[in-house]
Amino acid sequence: MTILYYILPILVPVLAYLFCIFPGARKMPENLGRNYAHRGLHDDAVPENSLAAFEAAAKAGYGIELDVQLSRDGEAVVFHDALLERMTGAAGKVCEYTLAELNNLSLNGTDQKIPTLREVLELIDGRVPLLVELKGESTDTSVCPAADKLLHAYKGAYLIESFNPLLLRWYRKNRPEVYRGQLTTNLTAGLGKTARNRLLDSLLLNLVTRPDFMAYDIRYPNRFPLSLCVRFFRANRFVWTIRSEEEYKLTGAQKAFSIFENFCPPTVPDLS
Repeated sequence: MTILYYILPILVPVLAYLFCIFPGARKMPENLGRNYAHRGLHDDAVPENSLAAFEAAAKAGYGIELDVQLSRDGEAVVFHDALLERMTGAAGKVCEYTLAELNNLSLNGTDQKIPTLREVLELIDGRVPLLVELKGESTDTSVCPAADKLLHAYKGAYLIESFNPLLLRWYRKNRPEVYRGQLTTNLTAGLGKTARNRLLDSLLLNLVTRPDFMAYDIRYPNRFPLSLCVRFFRANRFVWTIRSEEEYKLTGAQKAFSIFENFCPPTVPDLS
């Protein structure tokens, strides 16, 4: 009894923490097991997140990672940044423009436009799996039903991932069959030690999302909560963003699928 008196105050919080961060235990479908081209196969001439980049990736047999957010009029468009300036030169945010207004912008001065999710799905047509990152930093989950309206009717293979646990929670509740993953990095190192960043870095919100895989930043592979998820609980692993053969070798050692750019790894990794 004396031993329990000292052990229980330590054991109970530890078990509660492990219960909270426990990821889902579902086996990943084989047709999703690819390396994924980060925003398509892009270079100086072919912009990221463009139909040309996606077509190049599909022809090469790679899975495609892409980013989805909403226009002002609620259309699901494929674009990474919240701000338009880097890729289009335009001022303001994607969510401040209607789809018609976005269609007037070019990507990096090329003939490529910001595609809609519908256009991407029609182009790829199930040839390779899609890794769809849902963008959003607030409590607004409206991107989920907008994307799901298109993805649920899509005949090809796809996965969902997001940094925002609320978006993954929407999928867990409304489309539990869809394979979903938690994106994670070291927010407290990059954006400051706020309560929000500490909470996200702790992975405690796995309690409400129960992600099927962890998609983590190659710069921070050994964070303690992440290590518990992928080593202790053996969650499936995706690593981003891999930019060289040397980094790719590290993902193989970690038995992880790669989200890559600027070089071409094998289409399917050897995780044996």
